[in-house]
Amino acid sequence: MKNPNHYGTVTKLSGNRRRPFIIKEGNTGKQKIIGYAATREEGLILLAQYNNNAWDIEADKITLQQLYNLWLEKRAIKLGTSNQNLLKAAYKHCISLSDMQYKKIKSYHMQDCIDNCGLSYSMQSAIKNLFGHLDRFAMELDIISKCYSSLLTSAPIPETAKQIFTDEEVNRLWQNQNIDYVDSILFLLYTGFRISEMFDLKIENIDIKNQTMIGGIKTEAGKNRIVPIHSKIFHIVQNRLKHSKSGYLFECNDKKLKSSCYRRSWANIMKILEMKHTPHECRHTFRSRLDSIGANKVCIDKIMGHKSEGTGERVYTHKSIEELKKNIELITN
Repeated sequence: MKNPNHYGTVTKLSGNRRRPFIIKEGNTGKQKIIGYAATREEGLILLAQYNNNAWDIEADKITLQQLYNLWLEKRAIKLGTSNQNLLKAAYKHCISLSDMQYKKIKSYHMQDCIDNCGLSYSMQSAIKNLFGHLDRFAMELDIISKCYSSLLTSAPIPETAKQIFTDEEVNRLWQNQNIDYVDSILFLLYTGFRISEMFDLKIENIDIKNQTMIGGIKTEAGKNRIVPIHSKIFHIVQNRLKHSKSGYLFECNDKKLKSSCYRRSWANIMKILEMKHTPHECRHTFRSRLDSIGANKVCIDKIMGHKSEGTGERVYTHKSIEELKKNIELITN
């Protein structure tokens, strides 16, 4: 069915694009770009939303604060919760520019926000990322004609200072399973899960019969991956399953385990057992141990949710669950 006059258009762009449909308003003359969509149906929905409540802005006058508020409403909602929170935190370091007309903000203004935030590379990168989002949104609204965010720099990722658990420390953990949450450290050491992935692991995604778990976040390779349950931690998983009341494998006060609760327990364990490690060092230890004993690289990547580097490994190599189990069981201590 044809759209009404001046309603707007949804057109497919050429080439291989993740979001190939461009949505434009219906005014005559130079049509303003409203956004992009993965499917025509999604584009029509966005066009309908726009026509129902057209974004009333004056491009020449809109400030950083106004653009940011509109971006939060129209674009940020499509991002993941953790990404949204990080970008909101990044905006706090851009407040000095909040009343400035966005079209007058240049790369050196943005760079000052990055250089003067006084924080690590991760927050600097988040500020740079935020300006990238805002620039692209401003381009869609014909507020700017150049993305100055493309000129920004942030601190490089520092070289890792992670320390893996020694064999003696792993043995010490096994000898002190009576301490609350020591079982969780052993679980991380024999699965390669991130702590956030451990927190999100639901009992419905654990197959005791086949000794596998489905979990993972962050990347396409990492999401919903199959991780074998190592025989050494099988009893830990069984025990946690038996006593779960929240539907999650790891709990705190019969509710899903939260980071604040876990990190307090972690600090207490490290003090009692005289260790100095971070939870993420369990993941580093897992990979290091598999590397050291000659486990298959593709199997390691699949278990940890990493994307294999070689095209042949990514496309042509398929590893069965039995092969994953065989390789994870190479860890014997």
